[in-house]
Amino acid sequence: MKDHIDVNNLDGGRTTIRAEELESLAAKLRGCVMLEGDPGFDVARTIWNGMIDRKPSLIVQAAGPADIRAAVDFARDQGLRMAVRAGGHQIAGLAVEEGSMMLDLSAMRSVRVDAAAGTVRVEPGATLGDVDHETQAHGLAVPVGVNSTTGIAGLTLGGGFGWITRKYGMTIDNLLSADVVLASGDCVRASPRENPDLFWALRGGGGNFGVVSSFEFRAHPVGPEVLSGLVIHPFEAAAELLPKFQELCDRAPDDLTIWSVLRKAPPLPFLPEEWHGREVLIFAACYSGGMAEGEVAMRDLRALGSPIVDVIGPHPFTGWQAAFDPLLTPGARNYWKSRDFMGLSAGTIRAILEAVGDVPDPQCEVFIAHVGGAMARVAPEATAYPQRTGHFVMNVHTRWDDPGKDAACIDWARRLFRDTAADAAPSVYVNFMPEDEPDRLVEAYGGNMQRLQAIKARYDPGNLFRVNHNIKPMVAEQAAQ
Repeated sequence: MKDHIDVNNLDGGRTTIRAEELESLAAKLRGCVMLEGDPGFDVARTIWNGMIDRKPSLIVQAAGPADIRAAVDFARDQGLRMAVRAGGHQIAGLAVEEGSMMLDLSAMRSVRVDAAAGTVRVEPGATLGDVDHETQAHGLAVPVGVNSTTGIAGLTLGGGFGWITRKYGMTIDNLLSADVVLASGDCVRASPRENPDLFWALRGGGGNFGVVSSFEFRAHPVGPEVLSGLVIHPFEAAAELLPKFQELCDRAPDDLTIWSVLRKAPPLPFLPEEWHGREVLIFAACYSGGMAEGEVAMRDLRALGSPIVDVIGPHPFTGWQAAFDPLLTPGARNYWKSRDFMGLSAGTIRAILEAVGDVPDPQCEVFIAHVGGAMARVAPEATAYPQRTGHFVMNVHTRWDDPGKDAACIDWARRLFRDTAADAAPSVYVNFMPEDEPDRLVEAYGGNMQRLQAIKARYDPGNLFRVNHNIKPMVAEQAAQ
């Protein structure tokens, strides 16, 4: 071990940590301390977004809650900047910071299902695939996202929506409790009865309030098969079909979720080869109820236009949850811009179609999700996540491999973002925000922002947990107003 290392501190400078201090920290862990050059260091610092290549000065890989507490105590007592990595899937890459300390939770992946109670206890390093694997063994599911390699912790703390959100609500709507290590080092439980203000803030407020060592979720009967799949249309039909997609979404039953994707067609095995690499409109749909009812519910979708292929049918729920994984593998360069819309206006649709007709890389796409149903029957002030009206979420997902394309790809996303401003809602999903949008945090939290700042001041007054989409603690002058 080196005789010392220098680590970014909370005052904007560098703090020297001696070898004996690192050895003392390591002695308190079941996990380990890693420095550059140690086995596992590069794996731990590497995250999903290939644009992010940062080297922390120090990594603490936790094996359990006591390790998290030891790491938090060390960072606080030394005054160090600390990033927290769970799944490492966040587009902004805030799980790792150059020259700072990293608390790595990726080894904590336990998932324990209580089938009789319909609950599941999940550690923060688990992925959505881990959760689906264990819950589906009992015919249960938690509403989570749509990429199985996403981490459960970041998804939950930002809100979480996916294929069964219309039926069962957002991920945060199914959170029953969380065990949290606070900036003070105290280990507490947050639930409707214990530390309810902290519980409220965790449901959408991100990693601003502490490090969650365990989540408890409500699980629901789903599967083992769901009626799901893709209907792929020529891109030329998109101007006619997207308004009809909006109509279908607005009147869909809660069991039915329909999303759309516009992009160049990947080489899907069921798609005729002459369509590979050509622009297409893809409708992706999932019905979480019975097969017969699903066939009826999807009839209007499948009757639209003249599709190239229709591959909707029964699929294992775990398979459908991972269906888009091949398009979202780790290591590529990614940049996102996102907007919410109450409806898809003619101007919005026109701007999207113009952009998709001129993508800078075949991996780029525009994804339009519709969320509503159960999630829209929750009051905006009930959780930190405030956007509870049924709406469309556009994610301009720019993805490429060649660093030489960085400027062109980022500019493409920003241009479409600007071109769709006129009809956008004044809100944004925090999990879709890149690092360069700190000014949009007020859009993410709207009228809940001041309450979040007050709770931050109670649980983390020194803003130890700041390497994130940061909610700054309310100062005394603000609180008095």
